[in-house]
Amino acid sequence: MTTSSERLERLLARDHPGVGDKGRTIAYLYGERRPRAVVLLHGLSASPLQFDRYARELHQRGHNVVVPRLPRHGHADRLSTALERLRPDELYEATAEYVALAAGLGDRVTIAGFSLGGLLAAWAGQHFAVDRAVAIAPFFGVAWIPGFAMSSVAELMLAVPNRFHWWNPVLRERQMPEHGYPRFSTHAVAHSFRVAARVMREAGQRPPRAGKMVLVTNAREATVNNRAIRVLYRRWRALPSPVDLLVLRGLPLSHDVIEPLRRSDLAERAYPFLLNAIDPGQGQS
Repeated sequence: MTTSSERLERLLARDHPGVGDKGRTIAYLYGERRPRAVVLLHGLSASPLQFDRYARELHQRGHNVVVPRLPRHGHADRLSTALERLRPDELYEATAEYVALAAGLGDRVTIAGFSLGGLLAAWAGQHFAVDRAVAIAPFFGVAWIPGFAMSSVAELMLAVPNRFHWWNPVLRERQMPEHGYPRFSTHAVAHSFRVAARVMREAGQRPPRAGKMVLVTNAREATVNNRAIRVLYRRWRALPSPVDLLVLRGLPLSHDVIEPLRRSDLAERAYPFLLNAIDPGQGQS
């Protein structure tokens, strides 16, 4: 039987020499099992430091906290092409390992994530009996592509060679933060949507296993498809399932409401709301 310390050692060992000092897995632990363990999953092309402020606060509240480096992320070479090799199976396997690790660190498990990480938190909540799964601006499609067309677009992207595009074509490699990639892979996006399509399909077939599912959206979302997230919410509610839909209002047109090195003012405004969504009532479920 694999112990939590062995799982943690295995996770940390995956941060090979090519991973940057700022791209590595973060763990804030008490050295003992706690009432709650929290897993935080970063977004596509980002790294665990995206969630560092949240992790520190949650640890101060008495929780064991792990922020894993997602597969193919966090390389010291910011122009790494590793993302083009990202596949659904390794995301499923990694997320299952994170849940198993957290189960050894706390009596109850919360898993939360942003964007791609939010999608994986939703997948985890569908498949594992965690206490709470929080999906923040989860990737269930691209905002400007109609939901009915997204599957066809994703498969078309996979039928042609991978392309890398700058998140910001003006700043290119100069854009912040330095602990994230300035480019995204079209194949990584398409494979991520395959994960999303699976979650959406399963949500119409059976309720999630999580004790509570929380979907969080920005009313003025710039990147991911809020309409698809609402469809997911309605499917879970119809079963019925213990799911809440929380909407961030009053923010500017934006997607990344987490990373302080991109939009510090935006991240500061969203922080209390998102922290409460992850850990309501300062540790009280």
